[in-house]
Amino acid sequence: MPEISRTARPKVPNPKVVVTRELADTVMERMEALFDTTNTRGDAAMTRDQLAAAMADCDVLVPTVTDDIDTALIEGAGPRLKLIANYGAGVNHIDLKAARARGIIVTNTPGVLTEDTADMTMALILSVPRRLAEGEKLVRSGEWKGWSPGGMLGHRIGGKALGIVGMGRIGQAVALRARAFGLTIHYHNRHRLPAVREAQLAATWHESLDDMLAAIDILTIHTPLNADSRDMIDARRIALLRRHVYLINASRGGIVDEDALVAALEAGKLAGAGLDVWKHEPRIDPRLLALPNVVMLPHMGSATFEGRIATGDKVIQNIRTWADGHRPPDQVLEGWV
Repeated sequence: MPEISRTARPKVPNPKVVVTRELADTVMERMEALFDTTNTRGDAAMTRDQLAAAMADCDVLVPTVTDDIDTALIEGAGPRLKLIANYGAGVNHIDLKAARARGIIVTNTPGVLTEDTADMTMALILSVPRRLAEGEKLVRSGEWKGWSPGGMLGHRIGGKALGIVGMGRIGQAVALRARAFGLTIHYHNRHRLPAVREAQLAATWHESLDDMLAAIDILTIHTPLNADSRDMIDARRIALLRRHVYLINASRGGIVDEDALVAALEAGKLAGAGLDVWKHEPRIDPRLLALPNVVMLPHMGSATFEGRIATGDKVIQNIRTWADGHRPPDQVLEGWV
């Protein structure tokens, strides 16, 4: 099995780069100026055949979350392909083991979307208990009869306990926002934060996820999707949540068992949910569409102009560093050992 060298490598002058989705104009223009770049125009994902053709004759592939770069595609790639510079932080759509076996480096773009995703998470935390989506639909329907003491009652979030699964960059950014709204912070993470950081966030660590789930009022998920986290929030764990709890997911759809979530919501065993990600995107379970207490968004947590450009800048930095013969700053190493 080829090893990924951590030292300088031969330079790759003017690498041939294929970008699988249409990106921001400024990003595509810069890539074309710096590299021998083929940009995809038109907002549609490549087919599997198109991906295979691109990977057969390029030095660098720039995929997105909509591209399933599996074992077969990587094994069929041409000998030139030595870098997969992912446009986005998550890499669960790329077979990292197969890439390593072929000596292909994988990079991602961590950090640039932290604030945007945290903002959207906070919006969902506010929207679901306060029934904002229901209220907006009521106004648009023309059926609103005006203010009344019992109209559109929801729940305040101040004083409630927020449980965060995954306390990385995004989880911590959510905690900072949530504190300003008067929420108390609880978290479950593989590793406990340093005491100084816990004090800054006024956060309580729960070594046991199950114990935390039984003690909170709102649950928000910010952990990567991998073998350990797939269906982490399953029927058993959903049953640990109290009936008044709201579940928020702006991470990855596969972390929550959607069938179990639907069953709990339909049975009134959860108060509601705010979802920006889906298990089978873009297909959404019609049972969720029918539930009024679910706020649904089209995977737009990171969708800001600033974030998209910053992501492109990260991709370019990784390609330039690799092409100059050095280790890219955002090389993905986790799970490669």
